[in-house]
Amino acid sequence: MKKSKLFTGIIAAATILTLIACGNKEKATSNKEGEKERIYTIGVVSDTAKLTWDEVAKVVEKDGIKIKLKQFSDYNTPNDALADGSIDLNAFQHIAFMENYNKEKKQDLVSIGYTFVSPLGLYSNKIKDYKDIKNGDKIAIPNDVTNGGRALQLLDAIQVIKLKDDAPKSPSIKDIDKYIKDVKIEELDASQTAATLPDVTAAVINTNYAVDSGLKPKKDAIYLDTDNLSKVGDIYKNIIAVKAENKDNPDFAKIVKAYQTDKTIEISDKESYGNDIPAWK
Repeated sequence: MKKSKLFTGIIAAATILTLIACGNKEKATSNKEGEKERIYTIGVVSDTAKLTWDEVAKVVEKDGIKIKLKQFSDYNTPNDALADGSIDLNAFQHIAFMENYNKEKKQDLVSIGYTFVSPLGLYSNKIKDYKDIKNGDKIAIPNDVTNGGRALQLLDAIQVIKLKDDAPKSPSIKDIDKYIKDVKIEELDASQTAATLPDVTAAVINTNYAVDSGLKPKKDAIYLDTDNLSKVGDIYKNIIAVKAENKDNPDFAKIVKAYQTDKTIEISDKESYGNDIPAWK
């Protein structure tokens, strides 16, 4: 009788262990299956970016890659999010902006591929020609180092100001040699320059914020710096950025390849009204 109970107990215990083992095996299989779909979050700063990245997402889906977009409203936070791991890639900035961010924040973000060159434009509700800018006028420009510097280069190109001969690649107000037109330059967050149009003579606005505000750069801008593309320079080519430790991720290479296509150009032409120039060509 005791032997029978002992045998029964052994059988029961073995059955329980078998069930547990099977359960763990099923869980492991489930985890393994889940790992086949790699999910990456990409930070963007534009309503118009969605259609482009939706198309990229369709292309890479067949490779088990799922793309999620996170939209930011300004240029200050997407790199912080990339640096702290909140997102995996971002696509909103040019090389000069990323290099300045790395320098200021002591980070190691890198480019893994070009996207487009977006024009920086001068817009106005009050004048029709940049040559009509006169003494006493107010001009709004972005206040970050690189877009602000590019804006000053734009004003130099249309002879509103004269930059010093030894001005750096991204000049600041202190690098102005003289005011050819005695204007007042107001530095604002890049996301706010379009909103100032009713209050200033002209504003220098990034393409994404211009388009999001209902402006059509080629039609509405009184000057675009890409009108003289040779002076814009490679540092203003927009990029897909990642942390340095992830630059060789094969999935990221597939994402870049899926982005750099004629289909992307077609979508961008429609969304940016033909203003963005593919930088990888």
